[in-house]
Amino acid sequence: MKTLKRIALILVSVPLILIGILILYELFGMCVNHLATARQTKQLVATLKEEVPDIELTDVHSETGNTSGTGNHVDCLSLITFSTEMPQSELEDKIYQHYEYDEWMCYLAKNEDGFYRFRLNTSAPFAGNIEGH
Repeated sequence: MKTLKRIALILVSVPLILIGILILYELFGMCVNHLATARQTKQLVATLKEEVPDIELTDVHSETGNTSGTGNHVDCLSLITFSTEMPQSELEDKIYQHYEYDEWMCYLAKNEDGFYRFRLNTSAPFAGNIEGH
């Protein structure tokens, strides 16, 4: 009877332990993804401040998750809104020395209020994390 109880305990425990490990792995992945997004945004702000001497940041926003709404993946999104007297062509030349222009993942746009908005969207280190579903 003791042997049957031990076997039953093992049969119940193993799936619970595996589920616990999976949950811990997903939580670890979420933390790493959020840290990567924060680091990306911090680096982007530093690059902009270095390249644009008269920059005035108006908004710094970062987001981790499925930012496009398509597929099951996790992105690191950084959005920086700023103003400067620098012409847009010169600004693009300076920024795109550090980042590769892409119409969706990385671009600079000027809005109707005269503010620039720089968007950088990269894949997260744990792109298949539960946060992207």
